Amino acid sequence: MKIDIAVDTDYDFIVTRDHHIAKELVEAKIHRNEIYILREADREIGWMRFNYFWDNTPFMNMMWIDEEYRGRGYGAQVVKYWEDLMREQGFTVVMTSTQSNEEAQHFYRKLGYQDAGCLLQDNEPLELIMSKKL
Repeated sequence: MKIDIAVDTDYDFIVTRDHHIAKELVEAKIHRNEIYILREADREIGWMRFNYFWDNTPFMNMMWIDEEYRGRGYGAQVVKYWEDLMREQGFTVVMTSTQSNEEAQHFYRKLGYQDAGCLLQDNEPLELIMSKKL
């Protein structure tokens, strides 16, 4: 598996697959190097994108790996890749979140993330906020 920082030619792949981000934001996030593309044999198999919580703490917003490629350690690889880049840039903490009814919370805990709080929105499961010291 290869991890690439998204470039303009990845725009169509992102907007047709990632339905949790406004299309209007994708181009700017690509130019700020805030989206990574996961590839297997030159085929896009997923993505990861992030922003900055409070404008100063890297926050992973979304990671997706196509079903047929899950369970191979690719998720852990892209998280480590991102964490290493954030550490190199001088950040000492990273964050993410997941809904309380999703299995992802266990994945992040295995990677050293700890519960840092929660958010409750109307008609949604509890959103767990998680952080990790780098």
